[in-house]
This record gives sequence, structure tokens and C-alpha cells, in this order.
Amino acid sequence: MAEKDKEKTIKVRFPIGAKLIVIVSFLIVFSLGGVTYLVNYFVSEDVRVTAESNNLDANTRSATAIASGLDTLESNTLLLMDMLSNTSDSSEQNSSKQYFERNENIGAVLLFSQEKFSRGEDDLRLINNKFFARNELDEETIDSFVSTEREAIESAFNGEISVLNATPFFNIGMIALTIPWHGKEEMSVIVVISSSEFLTNSFGRSTTSTSYVVNNRGDVIVHPDFDIMLANANFLDSPLVRQMRSNNDENRQVLFVDADGKEYFGAYQKIALGDLGVITTVQSEIIFENVCLTTRRNIYLGMAILFVSIIFLWIWSLSLSRPIVRLTRASRQIEEGDYEIKLKPKNHDEVGVLTQAFGKMSVGLAERERLQDSFSRFVNKVVVEKAAKGELALGGETKTCTVFFSDIRSFTAISEKLEPYEVVDFLNEYMSRMVDCVNKTHGSVDKYIGDAIMAVWGTPITSGDAGVDALRCVRAALMMRHALLEFNVGRGGDKKPIIKIGCGINSGPVIAGQIGSNQKMEYTVIGDTVNFASRTESLNKPLGTDILITENTYELIKDYVVVERMPSVTVKGKSKPVSLYAVVNMPYAEDIPGAGKDGPKTLAEVRELVGMVAPDLGKVNLDEEEKKYKIQG
Repeated sequence: MAEKDKEKTIKVRFPIGAKLIVIVSFLIVFSLGGVTYLVNYFVSEDVRVTAESNNLDANTRSATAIASGLDTLESNTLLLMDMLSNTSDSSEQNSSKQYFERNENIGAVLLFSQEKFSRGEDDLRLINNKFFARNELDEETIDSFVSTEREAIESAFNGEISVLNATPFFNIGMIALTIPWHGKEEMSVIVVISSSEFLTNSFGRSTTSTSYVVNNRGDVIVHPDFDIMLANANFLDSPLVRQMRSNNDENRQVLFVDADGKEYFGAYQKIALGDLGVITTVQSEIIFENVCLTTRRNIYLGMAILFVSIIFLWIWSLSLSRPIVRLTRASRQIEEGDYEIKLKPKNHDEVGVLTQAFGKMSVGLAERERLQDSFSRFVNKVVVEKAAKGELALGGETKTCTVFFSDIRSFTAISEKLEPYEVVDFLNEYMSRMVDCVNKTHGSVDKYIGDAIMAVWGTPITSGDAGVDALRCVRAALMMRHALLEFNVGRGGDKKPIIKIGCGINSGPVIAGQIGSNQKMEYTVIGDTVNFASRTESLNKPLGTDILITENTYELIKDYVVVERMPSVTVKGKSKPVSLYAVVNMPYAEDIPGAGKDGPKTLAEVRELVGMVAPDLGKVNLDEEEKKYKIQG
């Protein structure tokens, strides 16, 4: 169960297997994608060039065939008119009969003079009865057509040839060709009404392209979609038709987008007869359909390769990631302080060598930890750690620190009533509580002097600010006050006496470093600041206080503590009396039990809290040679 809990705490954000899969997948996608893109690009270019060439060739062939067919229709009709103008009535019937036999798709030939056309009459009307009968057409439809297209027919009197869409009138594919003709006396117009089948056949058969013919008005004359001709559709708004009408060239290949947003390759060829335009278009989507199909196949193939590669990589990565996972678990175990790990290399590669080296390292770390743990019981733990890291400067250096001394009141009398082992147990329990307060406030225990504790803030651990270090020290003293109250709960009597302590705190420069002999050295601080802190601690008993700070410390933290000034004291080594302050409370330290806004407000409340009696300072009589101090009234 414990092993499972450890495994759960190990969270790998980017596993090696996942990284390998991502990297190789990127390479595969990049390479195959790049190749697919390049192939698609170059093939598309080749297909585009070929499609444009084929489209233009198909348009040219269709235009040539349509021009030839219309020229033939025009020349045959003019020949007929020339023959009819020079023959008798009987010859006229024979000529028209032969004409319709040779041109069976022509339905009717009409001749109009200017005068009769204005009256709605024709000069000559030749009807191909077989054509009309075969297609079930009514001759009256001719009159309807002529009436509707009078404007186009009238333009022929000015020498303009027109090709008109007659499909909506006859309900079959029909065109009408208006031809100017110089008769015997005046300009006349020939209107030839013919099936458009011969023009449609000129387009050939294609499943991809669409060819059609428009006249000068944009009307569709011939189109493979019969409904378009039947609706007499006009393509003048088509982008391709607009370009054809606006450009002066005879033919061109263009790429355009229609009203539906579809892209087309378009080619046009102009025909002089009737000012027609033969247009051939092919949708680019159709042209590139095979290219897209090939691209999709390549993508599917790439995805299949990628999938197989991922499976292979995942299986292969397990042989690499599993040993590393075991190493990771072992490192986490070492991080938690457990150096008893058992790792056996299962791979005969670099990972196996690393596993073997890791096992040897764990043995060395275990030995080092045991040594450091044993050593730290005799030397300050922080000093041991800094010395192990090489962060502890050799020799002495001057630092600004806050020094702390504490002492148990009447310890000699207490120890006389206890057995030696009881004294040791009592001191160990007491020291553990007090040292915990030092450690929590980032202080360092310098040494134990019997029942006394010497601690320092500012070396070897420092906040970088003397005021912060001093405040941390006072916080530790207030925490000791509360810890001692808890320690005294349930105590009383000779075997478990009530414990009272005094704390002295002073701030100032010290010399910190390794001091001792070649056989034994220790890291400590020395100087007048240390001596003054020790003497300040000894003044707690005659002054009836538990925490005394010097004026040096008070100036650093006066904005954060509640104190009561004590009588000035002349200390040996000082030329002038010094001020001392009894610490009452730290009003902003809500995190310290027994302090903060609910803590004591006066020294009298502190004395009542810790069980101390206020002394009569006027009656104090101390041996100055022994205690090294005197009290000034």
C-alpha cells in the first residue's frame, strides 16, 4: 500500500514515450506532409497546364467546326437565292426541293424586302414540309418568331448578320440566321430557320467540359443543356462572357469564378459570322479530382504509417521508460530520506549503467546521511549543512546578529531533587520544545551551556535585514513563553517542578567563524554583543521579567512590540548606563499562541501569566563582582 502511495505521488508531465511519439510523429508528418504537398503542387501545376491546353484546343476545334457549319449554311442559302432569282416558277420548286433534300435540318427560308417587312409580309417563304412534319411543328410558329425578333431582322437590312435562338418558339433546338442579300433591285434579308443539331455535334462528347455558343447580345444559341436554350438564357453577366466582349483578342484562356463561387477554366473563340462567341469551360474541381484523390490516398497512407510507427515506438519506449521510471521512484525515495533502495540493471545499455551507478550513489548518500545526522547531534545542524555544501566561509567574519540566551531559574535546586537520568529526561523534553521555537523562526542554536541555551539570528542563516532577524528572535522568545506554559501543565512537586526561565536578547556586531584548536573546532559567535546578551539574561531574575531586550534590539523592532522600560543598568565594560526593555507582547503576531491582540497588555499581566512576582527594586542588593551588574534607581 505504501509503495502504491509513493507511485501516485510521482507525476511525470511529459513521459519519454510520449516525447518520442511526438518527435517521430512530427518528423513523419513533416516529411510525408512535405512530400505530399510538393507532389500535389507540381502535379497540380502539370494538370492545370494540360487542362488549360486541352480546354483551349477543344474550344478551337469546336469554334472551327461551328464557323465552318455556319459558313456552309450561309453559302448554300445565298446560292439558292441566286438560283431562284434567275429561274422560272417551275425551276423554283425544283431548286427548293433539292435544297431541302441536301439540307434536311433546315426548316424554312424566308426572304424579306424592306417594304414588305414593314407591312409584316414576306417576299418568299420556302417551307421544308418533311422537317415540320417530322418534328410536329406548326408553320404559324414562324410568324410568331419573326414578330418577336423584328429588331434583329431589321438590323440585317443594314448589313449585319445575326444568329438567333429560335428554340423557345419551336420547342426543339433551333437557330435562325439573318443574312443581308442584294436582290435584283434593293437590299433584302434572308432568314434561315434551321435545327441547331449540326452545331451541337461540333462540340463532340466530353464528360468534363461544357461548350456553348452565345451571340452578340449574350443570348445562348447552342448549349448541351436544352432547358437553358428553351429558357432563352442570357449569359451577358457571366465573367467569361464579359471578358470576351470587353477584350479585342480573338481567343483566350482564363481562370474565373462564377456567381456560385466555383472556379472554372474557360476558353473562348470569336467567330466573325454573326459576332458569335464559342465558349468552353471546365470546372477546376473536376480537373483536380484525380489529384485530390491521390492526395487523400497519400494522407491515408501517411496516417497508417504514423499509426504503425506510434505503436512500434510505444512498445519500444517501454524498454527505455520503465527503467527510468524505476530510477525516478528511487530518486523520490531518496528525496524523502529513504536511502535503502534496491536497483538491479536489467538493460545492457546506457540506462543499465546509469541504474548501476545510481545504486552505488544511494549507498554513498545513505552513509553520508548517517554521518551528517550523527554529526549534527553534536554540532549545529545548519552549520553542518552549510559546511557540506561548501557555503560556510573559513575563518572569522564580522556580522550583525541578534544573540539570545535563556536559563532555567533555580536549576541547581531542581536537579538536586532528581535522579541523574530524570534530569536528562527533563532537560531533553524542555530543550526539544525550546529548540523547536528557534528552528521555526529560522534561528540557529549555537550551544547548550548546562540548562542554558544560546541561539543566534543573522548567522549562519540570515534574512538579509538586521531588523527582521531581531524580530524573529523576539518571536521565538514569545513562542517559548507559550511553550513553557504548556510544558508546565500538570507539573508541580519535587519530581515535576514548575519551570521558569529568563531570556536575554541583544543585537549588534559579532565575529562569526570556526573557533577552537586543530583537534576540535566549532562554529560560534563571539564579541561584546554576545557578552551583553548573556548579562541581560541574568538580569531577568532581579527585575522580575522573563524576556529582556537591550536598547540595541529595541531600536530595530520598536514599531512591532509592546514593551515596558526597565531601570537603567550599569554593566561591567560599559561606561554609561544602558536601557533594558521587558517584552510584553507582539500585537500583530496573531500566529503566535498567547500573543497578538488577545495577548497581555502590561508587564503585570505577563508576571501573572508566568507566575513571577514584581520585585522591590529599591531593596535589591547584588554582588557586583559576581553578577557583573548594578541597578540604577
